Amino acid sequence: MIRVPETGLDQRAEAVRSFNRFYTSRIGLLHKDYLKSSFSLTEVRVLYEVAHRPAPTAGELAKDLGLDAGYLSRILLSLEKRGLISRKPSKTDARQAHLSLKEKGKKAFAPLDAKAHEEIAAMLGKLPPAEQSRLVDAMHAIQKLLDARPEAATSYVLRTHRPGDMGWVIHRHGALYAQEHGWDERFESLVAEIAANFIQNFDAKRERCWIAEKDGAIVGSVFLVKKSKTVAQLRLLLVEPPERGRGLGRQLVNECVRFARQAGYRTITLWTQNMLHAAQHVYKKAGFCLVHEEPHNSFGYDLVSQTWELKL
Repeated sequence: MIRVPETGLDQRAEAVRSFNRFYTSRIGLLHKDYLKSSFSLTEVRVLYEVAHRPAPTAGELAKDLGLDAGYLSRILLSLEKRGLISRKPSKTDARQAHLSLKEKGKKAFAPLDAKAHEEIAAMLGKLPPAEQSRLVDAMHAIQKLLDARPEAATSYVLRTHRPGDMGWVIHRHGALYAQEHGWDERFESLVAEIAANFIQNFDAKRERCWIAEKDGAIVGSVFLVKKSKTVAQLRLLLVEPPERGRGLGRQLVNECVRFARQAGYRTITLWTQNMLHAAQHVYKKAGFCLVHEEPHNSFGYDLVSQTWELKL
C-alpha cells in the first residue's frame, strides 16, 4: 500500500526521501561496484577514513560512521586479509588497535579518491560558478542542521580562493603576527610575495588554496604549492583567534594532505618557527616529523626556523 502524506511533517519526510533517491542515483551510490571498483560503498568509506585520520581505532570509526561494530569488524578483517590495512596495538588501551593504510592500501585507495573527486567535479562543472557555490552552501546547511553532535555548533565551509582572498590572507597574517608576536612589516611583505607567486604561477592540478568560512565570514586559510615534481609545500596556515582549538587547523591541514596524495606527491614539507606551538601540534597530529632546525634573524627578532615533512 502506498502511503499518502497527511501532515506537514509527513510531506516534508517524503520530500527528503525524494531528494535522497535523486541524489543517491545521481552520484552512483546504487551501482553494484562503487566507482567501478571491486569495493563496496562502505569499504570505500572505511578506506577513506583510515587514509584521512591519524591512526583511528575501530571503535572511533564505528561510532562516527554509525556502523554496527560486528559489521565493521568483518569489513576490517577483509581489508586486512587483502593486505590493504594494518593494525598496531594501542599503547594506552590493550583492547584497541590503531589502523593505517599499508602501501598496497594507499595504491588501491588513491585512484578511488581521485575518481570520486573527478565525478563530483564533473557534475559541478556543468553549473556556472555562482550556482556551484549556491549548491555547496545548501549542502552545508543540510549538514549543519542534521548533525546533532555538540561540536556541530562550530561548522566551517572550506572553499577554493576567489578574487579578493589574497588581500585578506596578506592583511590578516601581517596584522595577527604583529599583534601576537611583534613581527614587523617584513613578514607581511613575505606573505605578499608568496601570495603573488601563487596567483601568477597557479597550477590548478597540483596546487590549491583553501579559504575557511564560518557564517559567511573568512576565519582561516592554508596553501599547498608545488615545490618539485614529488614534493609539495604547505604554506600560510592561519586560523583566526576565536576559532582556535576547535579543529579548524586540523581540517585545513588534512585537506592539504588529501589533495597532495590525489595529485601524486610523495612528500609534503613546511617551514615554520619553533615558538608557534599550536601549529606544531596540528602538524604532529597529521603525521609530520621535524627534520631540521636553524637559527636566523627575521621580522625584527632572533628566531629558530623548523622544517617539517610528511611522507605520503
